Amino acid sequence: MSGGTFTITNTGSRGALFDTPILNQPQSAILGIGSAVDRVVPTRDAAGALRIDVRSMACLSLSYDHRIIDGADAARYLTAIKRRLGSGFAEEDVR
Repeated sequence: MSGGTFTITNTGSRGALFDTPILNQPQSAILGIGSAVDRVVPTRDAAGALRIDVRSMACLSLSYDHRIIDGADAARYLTAIKRRLGSGFAEEDVR
C-alpha cells in the first residue's frame, strides 16, 4: 500500500472483538473495526419508561501518530463515528 494517509482495517472479519491496529508509516492513522455482537442495553421508550433492548455493537480502535494528531481530536472523531453509526444512516450518506 502506498500513497495513503488513513487506513480502515476490519479485524472483526477474523472474529476479533477488538484489536490494536498498527500504524503503517507514513500514514497518520488507522481505524480498526471489531466483530459486531448483540448486546443487551437499557433504553427508554417514547413515554420515558425504562426497557431492555438488544443492539448490535462493535468496538472501534484508533491508532494515530500523536506528532500530527491531537488526542482530543481523535476522541472527537471516534465520538462522531459512534453517533453516526448509532443514529443510522442512509446509502446517500456514504457516497
